[in-house]
Amino acid sequence: METNRHPIRVEALTAAAFAPFGDVIAVGDAARQFSINEGFATRFHDLAHIDVLDQGGRPILNIFRATPRVLPMQLRVMERHPLGSQAFMPLSSTPYLVVVAPASPTLVPEQIRCFLAQAGQGVNYAKGTWHHPLIATERASDFLVVDRGGRAEDHNLDEVDVLALGYWIG
Repeated sequence: METNRHPIRVEALTAAAFAPFGDVIAVGDAARQFSINEGFATRFHDLAHIDVLDQGGRPILNIFRATPRVLPMQLRVMERHPLGSQAFMPLSSTPYLVVVAPASPTLVPEQIRCFLAQAGQGVNYAKGTWHHPLIATERASDFLVVDRGGRAEDHNLDEVDVLALGYWIG
């Protein structure tokens, strides 16, 4: 017997719509910018609030490679990082999906939202924001990730199995 099916509408990723969950990382008129390197480069300054220092954490830089998913897809797991933000910047020009829910001690499934990130748009999940693991849609995609490094015993990952709840995208 099929579980209840709860479709999640895919929304355009904008700074205003994503603000409750963190920052959109993108160049553009809204970004503070100035000329550097004798005028041969433009610096788009301070695009995300990196928050990783709790309990002695430190910023680390990673590359994640996401395998594409087939749509429609059922959400399987949501996770959050209570001790630090997590920023993802795509290294390809392929759109991807961002599934999030507000930061809270427990996930509220009815508050799950999905955004379509276009080429050149990254996201920075605020500390404690619930999110689904990366969802590449067209091909394998690499992401530059600014994350929290710390001791192995630090508790910086909460996961919730949401498969049985029947939330779908696409």
